[in-house]
Amino acid sequence: MSQMPTQEKWKFSPIPNIEESNFNKSLERFHDMGVSGLVRENIQNSLDGRLLNYDGPVVLKIEVGTIHKENIPGIKEVKNRILKLEGRNNYTKETISHMKNRLDQNEVRYISFEDINTRGLTGARNGQSGSKKDTWGIYAYNKGVHFEEDSVDVEVSRGGSHGVGKIASNAASDFHVMYFANCDANGDQHLGGTVQLIEHVHNGQAYRSTGYFTKVQQEENGNTKFYPYENTFHKVFTKNTRGLKIVIPYLREEYDDEKEIIKSICDSFFISILKDKLQVHVNEKEINKDTILQYVKDQDYYNQDIKEAKKEFTPLYIDTYLGMPAKEITVSNGEKDFSFQLYFRYDERIPRGRVAVVRTIGMKIEDFKVTGNATKPYNAVLIGGPNEDAYLKSLENESHTQLSKDHFSDKKLKRLATRFINNLSMEIAKVIKEAINENNPTDGLIDTQDILYVVETQFKKDLETSMGTVKINQGKSLVKSTTRQSQKEKRGPKENTSKDSGKTTAIRKRDPLKKQKSNENINDNTEGKERYSVHPDMVERIILNNEEMIKFNFTKSDQLAGENACNISFSIIDGMGVEYSDEFQIQNSYQGIVDMKAGETCSYKKNVIKNVQIKDGIALLQLKLRKSFNRSLKFVYYVEV
Repeated sequence: MSQMPTQEKWKFSPIPNIEESNFNKSLERFHDMGVSGLVRENIQNSLDGRLLNYDGPVVLKIEVGTIHKENIPGIKEVKNRILKLEGRNNYTKETISHMKNRLDQNEVRYISFEDINTRGLTGARNGQSGSKKDTWGIYAYNKGVHFEEDSVDVEVSRGGSHGVGKIASNAASDFHVMYFANCDANGDQHLGGTVQLIEHVHNGQAYRSTGYFTKVQQEENGNTKFYPYENTFHKVFTKNTRGLKIVIPYLREEYDDEKEIIKSICDSFFISILKDKLQVHVNEKEINKDTILQYVKDQDYYNQDIKEAKKEFTPLYIDTYLGMPAKEITVSNGEKDFSFQLYFRYDERIPRGRVAVVRTIGMKIEDFKVTGNATKPYNAVLIGGPNEDAYLKSLENESHTQLSKDHFSDKKLKRLATRFINNLSMEIAKVIKEAINENNPTDGLIDTQDILYVVETQFKKDLETSMGTVKINQGKSLVKSTTRQSQKEKRGPKENTSKDSGKTTAIRKRDPLKKQKSNENINDNTEGKERYSVHPDMVERIILNNEEMIKFNFTKSDQLAGENACNISFSIIDGMGVEYSDEFQIQNSYQGIVDMKAGETCSYKKNVIKNVQIKDGIALLQLKLRKSFNRSLKFVYYVEV
């Protein structure tokens, strides 16, 4: 690393030329997670840094406020760099434009996270030492590096492991900038920071994308080394008690929401709070073991109608955890058995069954869906011990929001992870089945053969008359399309006679695209677009090996006449015709999507494929399947124009 100008507070490493023109991919991932991702990562870091041999709660103070731009250290240098950024694709151009639109702000919104009863970072005076003992150097200057505790028990209980969570704070800033103030065991106070841009040219020199708020010094061996600044900056950045304080200026507007911050705390850390391992202050409000129910049971924060618990399950989890006895279940990965405490509740009013999988640190990993039981009326909380914690930690994805096998490169570990996740579903499914049988006893045995035959025959008839042709695998028809005329069709169209005019007019044939009302699937609708459900007769679907082809024939629809592009969304439908509009995520089933009419790769988000081309009334998609794709899934499709 060559000598850098010492008068600049922000340091970027020079490079020969620009090779990478994209922003760090983790920024977009954490930005999509929004407030919950930001709150989750910073609270988890505070819990990880708790004082050893201390049984009291970690205290976290979250403050949202306003600061004048002149009081933000070195921010003029960051602005000068932003002015030099050049986008080379649509995403970077849009992001840079968004940054530049915020340059003229004088009063700047910020959020800070200050923890108490924590260790803080060590070895700040050693700067960029490279030592595993100096956590300042790891946190401040290394991306993708996770500090490991000397104690195995302490390490397995920690939330972090991938070393990418720090960037969640950068993602919350319009400028991708964050600062961290530290006070260590000796009372030493320092301030550091990072900014995530793209590789750029500044004053004729090319630089890397990441900048560090730090000093640089020449060493005796001729190399340069980073050292932190003594913290003598504005009071917003002050940290004078042991621990760490994160400050994020230029807070994105969508993060500036006190209610969502409080809900994110309750959603992810309700067990930590109930066990008095965590207390959180949000501005003037405090969430602790005595006050958490005030928020969770408040209609202004959570819908209190059990029958409407379809996306938010925290009120149910807390009732289950506090009100139900724990039962032990054993889950194997094929090589080792793991024992968990399962707090289980059966209630016919519950519309969606979910299991809160919780680490011993008190952090919820995910709302686990038990295979084949996502719509059963139950709620559960699953917690293990140290051994279970260590294994769950290895299964977490990098954002700590899902148990997954996908991040394993070792085939054996991936196989064991798959077996464990499948067995977890199977063991909880047994508990669910037992509860259903207990709550729905039968009055003796009956012969159901005739009943099943009648039901199956009627179901086939209903299916044939209501669905079009859907082809799978070898081109065989899954549902035979009927061409039989109904009595109405035989009679022909009705005639409508107007008394006033005396004219006879045939009723217009109904368009096969049905317009959706504004409140139907509103979460999936794109603002400003009309949304229509697609009749099954308009869709042909075929799966061959690891690819799927879907053809949409819009030639008989007047609604799409003249349209040359549309959005297409997927919605799962079960065997009883019940639709689950928020259950399907494209990225979990498909690796990529090609628009065959345009000859280009399609972009998509959640369950919506964007900007699909229509030529001569036909849209044609080629989708590459993931190994996890469920080939028995049935869909209802929607088109937006």
